[in-house]
Amino acid sequence: MTNPNPDPSKHKEVPIWNQETWLYEDFVVGERARSISRTLSEGECQLFNALVLDMHPYVSDEIFTREEGMFEKRLVAGAMVFSVGLGLMAHNNVNTFSYGYDKLRFIKPVFIGDTIYTMRTHLEKRPRYKEMGLVKVSYEVFKHPGELVLYCEHLQTVKYRNPETWQDQVEKK
Repeated sequence: MTNPNPDPSKHKEVPIWNQETWLYEDFVVGERARSISRTLSEGECQLFNALVLDMHPYVSDEIFTREEGMFEKRLVAGAMVFSVGLGLMAHNNVNTFSYGYDKLRFIKPVFIGDTIYTMRTHLEKRPRYKEMGLVKVSYEVFKHPGELVLYCEHLQTVKYRNPETWQDQVEKK
């Protein structure tokens, strides 16, 4: 077998897979995207619960949920729905930085074995800092066949391509 990439000094010349480099000027308000779907298994739900120390009976106790719970089956932890739902739409843009999340709402329960997918919509953008603007996107997580289960808005700072263009619009402190 011949190694097609034998020279490590040339590896940086090859673009990184799945890396994005869009800038503030490239962000289009109104643009939408949909993720692939993902079924949430019992094993990964239990692993998530163990990692974050969430042992609430609704996510960890089959007997409790069947005999005393409102839903008669175990829930997927809301933090996991948030994490996986947003992870389905995660980008690897080297020019953006998370500023925070607003309006996070858990609208409907998600159960072990449910399949989820996410819709992202570009909501707005505005100049904010000398070197970066602020963009806002919404994430809507649905469980199959299309029931909305989670909503949030993600704020991100993103570098300008041409910072000088935006200086008269930068927010004053």
